[in-house]
Amino acid sequence: MNIQSIELLMAQVSELLMAPVILTICVLMIYALYALGRFISQWLVRKKNAMSYVRAVKAKENNWHAGYPIHNYFVQNPNASEDELEVFALKQLENLRVVTRIAPMLGLIATMIPMGPALQALADGNIQGISENLIIAFAAVIWGLVIASVTFWPASVKKRWCANELINIRKIRGEA
Repeated sequence: MNIQSIELLMAQVSELLMAPVILTICVLMIYALYALGRFISQWLVRKKNAMSYVRAVKAKENNWHAGYPIHNYFVQNPNASEDELEVFALKQLENLRVVTRIAPMLGLIATMIPMGPALQALADGNIQGISENLIIAFAAVIWGLVIASVTFWPASVKKRWCANELINIRKIRGEA
């Protein structure tokens, strides 16, 4: 097998990846909108219950509070170690963090795949072929970046919320 046949095989396989990558980007966009809605809902619930949560932490009460998942996990598992609580907090953030990182990568993959045919169309003098492939390429990277943008903000805010809840659990336990 010579180098040219390997290159041709790689090009053909990469073209086969285009449909799954585009489909995954579409699914991630739906997930990003869903996650944004859940984030807004949780923010509203936390805002509504913030005063009672702060009073309970100051009084070192171990009560359940809607919108505070790490605290509620602690209420259900009062003997959970700090490591267990941190793992639970990481699980709360995991999907958002993964989507925030993977979406731009998939957008880049979906950008690079049609560049080969676009360059071939350029070599053949086919302007329409160039534009068709570039439209797909740029749309894919834009969608990947939009998905990352939509999920980055909730992931960052939820990370702060989790850290704050862990600190408050230490206060309730009398460790801080």
